[in-house]
Parts: sequence; C-alpha cells; structure tokens
Amino acid sequence: MIITRTPFRITLGGGGTDLPSYYSDFGGFVFSVTIDKYMYINLNTPIVDDLIRIKYSKYEEVSKVDEIQHDLAREALKLMKIQDSIEIQSMADIPSGTGLGSSGCYLVGLLNGLHCYKNANVSRQELAEEACFIEMNVLKHPVGKQDQYNASFGGFTILNIDRDGQVKVERPDISEDVIDELESSLLVYYTHTTRSTAEILKEQSKAAEDKKSSTHKIVVDSLHSIKEIGYKTVDAITKGNLDDFGKLMDVHWRTKKKLSNKISNSSIDDLYELGIANGALGGKILGAGGGGFMLFYCPKVYQSDLTRTMADAGLRRMRFKFDFDGSKVMMNIFNRRQSLQRELKLALSGKK
Repeated sequence: MIITRTPFRITLGGGGTDLPSYYSDFGGFVFSVTIDKYMYINLNTPIVDDLIRIKYSKYEEVSKVDEIQHDLAREALKLMKIQDSIEIQSMADIPSGTGLGSSGCYLVGLLNGLHCYKNANVSRQELAEEACFIEMNVLKHPVGKQDQYNASFGGFTILNIDRDGQVKVERPDISEDVIDELESSLLVYYTHTTRSTAEILKEQSKAAEDKKSSTHKIVVDSLHSIKEIGYKTVDAITKGNLDDFGKLMDVHWRTKKKLSNKISNSSIDDLYELGIANGALGGKILGAGGGGFMLFYCPKVYQSDLTRTMADAGLRRMRFKFDFDGSKVMMNIFNRRQSLQRELKLALSGKK
C-alpha cells in the first residue's frame, strides 16, 4: 500500500495568467500558497486477480487501461506504462469544483504514488510537468499550470511562466511573523455551491486567443492588470504590508470579474459587499469563479464581526493553516515489502 497526501492551494496573485492563451503571448506570473487541506491517494495491488479498480465518487473495475472512464487516472497509468493489477482510491478534505485546484491535486498525488510504486525517483518540477502534460496536452482541459506546480511544490510559490510554457519556481522571502499574521488574516467561507471551471476558462481562453472577439481587448487588458497586481502583491507581502495586500485583493477581484460574466453573480456580489461592509479590506471567489469558496483578507479586530455576518448569511468558515510540504508519500508498505522480499532472496541464495 502507498498513500500520498497533496495540498490544495489559495492563489494570492496573478491567477488566470497561467493559461496558455495568455502566457504564450505575454508570459505568466502566479503567486500562491498551499494549505493543510489535502487530497489523499491510496494505491494497492489486488490479491486475487489482475484487474484495475478505481474508487472515487464512482467505482470502476476494468481489465484494460483504455476502459477507465476517469480520464486523469487513465492517462496517468498510460504515462507510467502500468497496464493492470492496481487499485486506486481517492479521498479529499474538500469537494471538487470549489476553486482550490482539486484536479491538479489528484493528478500530482496519483503520479507521485505511481512513481513510488515503480520505485522511481522524480523531482517536483518533473512531477508538475507530467501533470501539466496530461491535463493540457493529452486531455486538452482548459486549465493552466499553477495547480499542478502548487500541488507538487507546496508552500509559497512564485511561478514565472515563459511564452514557451517553461516554468521557473521561486520562493518569496517572507518572515515567519508575516506568515503567521497573513495566515490569521485570511478567512475562507464556503458558499455551498460547486461548479465546473471548464466553461468559464474556455470562454476566457477563447476571448484571449481570438483577436476578432468583441471581448478580446477587455480580457487581455484585464489579465495584464491582474499580472501587475500580482507583482504588487508579492512586494506587499514580502515587506509585511498586509493591509496593502488586502486592498490589492479588492482591486484584483473587481478586475477579475471583467474576464467573464460567469465569474460572479448577484448572490456572490452581495456576499462580497457584505464582507467589505463588515471589516474585510478585500477578497474574491477562489479559482475560476462562479462559486466554491470565498476568501477575505480581514484585520483581526473585525474578524468576529465578519464571521458572525457570514454565518448569518449561511456561510461556514473553513479554518486552515499553510502547508509547506507539497505532495508527499505518507506510507509506502509496498516497496518496503519488495525490499524485504529481495533481502530474503539474497539470504536464501547465500549472497550478501
């Protein structure tokens, strides 16, 4: 048995510029942090047969990889050249479609476990790129590169994305005191809605690519602004100017809504303005938008008011801490068993 644990992420700046429709022309920039909410992947080998079993919200039992309906699991097994005799089970602290990068977490965690299963070493960069290759090149999902890299590396990450898609990962220099204050000043609430990001991201990508589109200039100019706000966000946080960061979040949210009319709605707008009226300096819907979790930056003095107001509106707060581990193997009994079997064979053969 192999168990991996992979963290979900919160984007702090630059979200949306990691899509190829934008970075292929202008380069991308994303600043994020992972949190202690995780995707768990459990790998095992069947005892009585050579079938493939995939357990998630559905249950699949097939004899061939091509028969697997779960596209991420199918393509991960193909990439790793695993044809049969494996069981994959996934569990998560957070439901999918809530804006915290669940598909990237699943794929990175699965690939990490499969590399361990094959007793092969892989770097965090390679792990992230394998996941990007599957989602973006093989499956043609309308996603960017931040989720896979954040899931793999963990912690605070700055992603500088070249026009050719190459990603350089940097670690911002943030003091422990600032990290503690930021962690306690970010409040996340569940809106009780989930959504597919595909439609929103497809619309955004199409507008960014199609120069004849009526929304092309609005989308591209908005993404330019979001990238610039991302640079300012890193500067504010590294210098410990967290209230400035909170105000930048407000500017970011109002800019982000220009990317698509599906990012927000009257209900989300009302909740956001309610948060601002009760002490938050800024906030946004996490991920592509449309629902999921709402993030606020709120000074401590106003947090009880904000949480009480959100509770009255039916929103539950999700408490969290930052994660600094990235995707990791939590248990590896399989390779330990293999090692013991090899040692036993050597002992029986008289070799050391």
